[in-house]
Amino acid sequence: MRPALWYWLLGLVIFVLFQSVAGLMSTAPIAYSDFKQLLAAGKVNEVQISDTTITGSLKPGGLEAFLPKDKAETIKCSPDGGCPFSTVRVTDPDLVSDLEAQKVRYVGQVKSEWLSTLLAWVFPVLLLFWLWGSVAKRGGMMAGGLFDIGKSKARVYVQSKTGVTFNDVAGIDEAKEELIEIVEFLKNPQRYRRLGGKIPKGVLIVGAPGTGKTLLAKALAGEAGVPFFSISGSEFVEMFVGVGAARVRDMFTQAEKSAPCIIFIDELDALGRARGVGGTVSGYNEQEQTLNQLLVEMDGFDTNKGVIILAATNRPEILDPALLRPGRFDRHITLDRPDLKGRQKILAVHTRSVTVAHDVDLEEIAARTAGLAGADLANLVNEAALLAARRGKQAVDMHDFDEAADRVIAGLEKKSRVMNPMEKETVAYHEAGHALTAEYRRNADRVAKISIIPRGVAALGYTQQLPTEDRYLLKKSELLDRLDVFLGGRVAEEIVFGDMSTGAQNDLQMATDMARHMVTQYGMSQRLGIATFEQPNPSPLYPGALGERLPYSERTAQGIDQEIATLLSEAHERVRQTLLEKRELLDVLAHTLLEHETVDRAALDRLISEHSVEAPVRRVRSSGG
Repeated sequence: MRPALWYWLLGLVIFVLFQSVAGLMSTAPIAYSDFKQLLAAGKVNEVQISDTTITGSLKPGGLEAFLPKDKAETIKCSPDGGCPFSTVRVTDPDLVSDLEAQKVRYVGQVKSEWLSTLLAWVFPVLLLFWLWGSVAKRGGMMAGGLFDIGKSKARVYVQSKTGVTFNDVAGIDEAKEELIEIVEFLKNPQRYRRLGGKIPKGVLIVGAPGTGKTLLAKALAGEAGVPFFSISGSEFVEMFVGVGAARVRDMFTQAEKSAPCIIFIDELDALGRARGVGGTVSGYNEQEQTLNQLLVEMDGFDTNKGVIILAATNRPEILDPALLRPGRFDRHITLDRPDLKGRQKILAVHTRSVTVAHDVDLEEIAARTAGLAGADLANLVNEAALLAARRGKQAVDMHDFDEAADRVIAGLEKKSRVMNPMEKETVAYHEAGHALTAEYRRNADRVAKISIIPRGVAALGYTQQLPTEDRYLLKKSELLDRLDVFLGGRVAEEIVFGDMSTGAQNDLQMATDMARHMVTQYGMSQRLGIATFEQPNPSPLYPGALGERLPYSERTAQGIDQEIATLLSEAHERVRQTLLEKRELLDVLAHTLLEHETVDRAALDRLISEHSVEAPVRRVRSSGG
């Protein structure tokens, strides 16, 4: 029921109640005995008699002789000479004869029951419906009203409302080209139909969080210029059985009426989870019913009408196989984290609306942000702009971007975290050990910055390395050098203090994992040969039984453990030899960190040139990888 109708009903009830109360307040109540005395004295003009009350008017003047003083004062006479009164009727057989004897005009009154019925029955029922509707809306069970439970909750956009085009998308050129072709399908379908081709029914965008799945969908809506139905997978399934399926049917009905158009389902995994896994004992629930309806609708509609389904998910492994077969989601677009050039393009897009200083080098920032997704880079640019504004600058300079990168990658500075001198010295030698080990390894990434300022939740310091290029393959020699860098901090503590701390826990974890992968997955063990000993992780859809037998013998398992231990011990010895040879430089770098807390690339080069005869040897890498 519409809100305006509720207002009218509420106003009507208030008006009736006001009229009733006003009518009762306009007549002065008197006792029945006083009414009989006034009647006998000829002071009654006329009366109206109902089953329970007697109302009427009295003749003015002389009422004080028959009524108590307080009652007489409550009777207000009107200018026409009538003084209204009311009294409760009692059983009195002589009433009519007394009225006739005094020649008083009297009339009978039938009591109206509609007000009591309204207040006792109709109004509570209407109030109950209103309360139920309000609770349902707040609980998200209804889209627009009490009877809209089965209506689709998809939001419809047109080109002018999204504000995003393909010019706002960077770093994922291949995926953008795929969607540009979808736009061509919608704008010029005959170009593809003339040779017998069919427009793809569905396009599934897969990628890690922050890689631009939803941004691509918004750009597609902005470029296509057709109605764009956007809905999240979680908005289909509700507490009422059958609501999700009804919403699916209603959404496709609306889409066919608005064709050509695009249906975008974000977070498809909330709706398309594989059936029969993690559900009820019977294998059937509301989510499965909604998924079944989606499969039926995708099979039933004709793509030549110009309806294209676009979906996005970051968990494709849990989707139902029926969704992924050809004829439903025909095309799969995978978004990976951007490479160096992609990150540079993304930074260029996000800095278009930011006042950037002349010294800002986007290529250097892109090199420092390896592994970050598009959303992370957008956050980095915003953090840099906020830092510059906080300091009252006229433009965002390179220093702001450096600090923003540190904040996004390593976490917020914990300036309030006070470490005692011994802990601070331990962290300084730990980070100096990492940095020097990386500097004297041919295949290690170049050190960009060393800091002992606590950041994030548990990081007491960090050593930042910049890769010279994007790498997709790593050789054994490169993995061994990375293994050495992981152990550099722990070995430095052993050499300087003759003891070890808990600060190397994360380093040891990563070193152990890398050694295990080298032995069990990459076939880099001379003793065990080129075989692999770890099966791929089973799909969450069909997990293996508990206690599943390993694909190798117990003797092989012992050999794997021995090989991992050998790799770690050999790396430990190599790092120990390097740091013993560079002990003077290790002390200088640690003391510099204690004094300045941060050492950048230029300062590190200066320290190495002043206190080391041997310069670090590095392999020259080709620009093509």
